[in-house]
Amino acid sequence: MIDKNIFRQYDIRGVVDTQLNKKNTKLIAYHLGKAIQEKSKKNAYVVVGYDIRKHSKMLFEALVSGLNKAGCRVLNIGLVATGVNYFASYQKFEINNKKIKPNASIMITGSHNAKKYNGFKITVNNEPFFDQDLMNVYENIINSKEIKIPKDVSFTKINAKKPYIKYMLKQFAHLKGLNQKFVIDCGNGVADTVLTKILDKLELNYKALHPKPDGKFPNHHPDPSVKKNLKELKLLLKGKRDLGFAYDGDADRIAVLTKKHNIKGDTLAYLFSKTMKNPVIIGEVTYSQNIFDEINTHGKSIMDKTGYSNLRLKLKELNADLAAEVSGHIFFNDRYYGYDDAIYATLRVLELVSSGMNLDKEIKKLPKVYTSSNIEISVNENEKFKIMDNIKKLIKEPQRGFPVIKDIIKVDGIRIVFEHGWALVRASNTNPILVTKYEASSHATAVSYQRAVENLIQKAIDELNSTSS
Repeated sequence: MIDKNIFRQYDIRGVVDTQLNKKNTKLIAYHLGKAIQEKSKKNAYVVVGYDIRKHSKMLFEALVSGLNKAGCRVLNIGLVATGVNYFASYQKFEINNKKIKPNASIMITGSHNAKKYNGFKITVNNEPFFDQDLMNVYENIINSKEIKIPKDVSFTKINAKKPYIKYMLKQFAHLKGLNQKFVIDCGNGVADTVLTKILDKLELNYKALHPKPDGKFPNHHPDPSVKKNLKELKLLLKGKRDLGFAYDGDADRIAVLTKKHNIKGDTLAYLFSKTMKNPVIIGEVTYSQNIFDEINTHGKSIMDKTGYSNLRLKLKELNADLAAEVSGHIFFNDRYYGYDDAIYATLRVLELVSSGMNLDKEIKKLPKVYTSSNIEISVNENEKFKIMDNIKKLIKEPQRGFPVIKDIIKVDGIRIVFEHGWALVRASNTNPILVTKYEASSHATAVSYQRAVENLIQKAIDELNSTSS
């Protein structure tokens, strides 16, 4: 029996050996390959790359076997960053004297999760394969007779890193010799399968921390959203270096640090928008309201759901210039292909600096508010959406003393707009938690909103427990 929980909203991900193994990966790949063939309406060419985790190559062999059984033709690009994997699906490669453009891409990666995890990020026809598409694969596995899938690791090896590096060098040739001292922290993930080659060719002044890919992640875990993972980088920023970049395990998510700020994705979206003419920027529900307001002074901001697949689709649907998650997924449709690539984002930040922008001064101009970090509330995986339903019912008639509600935005969970700020409550699509966040004109006001909303959440949980007991 295959574990349904590995079929998450945005990708397939689970604990290797217990949830994800050779046998079920072959089965997943076979049914995934059939779905790719159907969407492509032809014998599909599928780009497959993998990250540095110790089990990625094992999963690669199983995945390729299943894809081959389904009739797909595998293009192996080897150890790469996720951005290179996506990039390859937009290019044409010479195969048997023909120019072939891939129909789909699969990246084998556990992203920022713990070492025991791995999984698959999938695109078909350059669109995310997620949500119901993934559930359809699960249903097909459950409803089909189990078939024998022999080991078949035949593939065509292609070099996707070479054209990727060439593209970046051409796009950012104007950065050559930039006099900006900065630090990159690759966290022993896959960022440096291409990154330092690009930086060296551009003759940039950088120091690299933990560039060598190592699936044991011996120095720190590659998750730049966790403060302790940025200690070394921050220490170097106390010296002569003014700018720092950190990456997650597959290098599709970035952290940007100055001496004064850890610049979150919403603020980066604002900074990038300053250099665009009449920009259309897509943000998600956890953004500071100030960011939406400030972007609207020179362009248009749109609030959408959290999640990298959601944002990528919305970006394409609206032909917007940029989308970004607070967590550091940055999607450039302006001068790029519209997917999240932390290596490309690094060069765009350096471009801001090259143009004369002082990042700290620009951030200082933003109106001052207090914004909490994401606050997680552990709940039962099977109950989190039922709890959200209860919260939505309770918020219609809140208890006496609850802050006055000006608006309720239901784009993703509920964003409750108060007189002096807002509160967000949403169910995570990947973990058994509710995520909350608070913003207000002062810390004290934000705390008062938090207390009121947490009481509401607890009441919703209690009501669910009382009906189920």
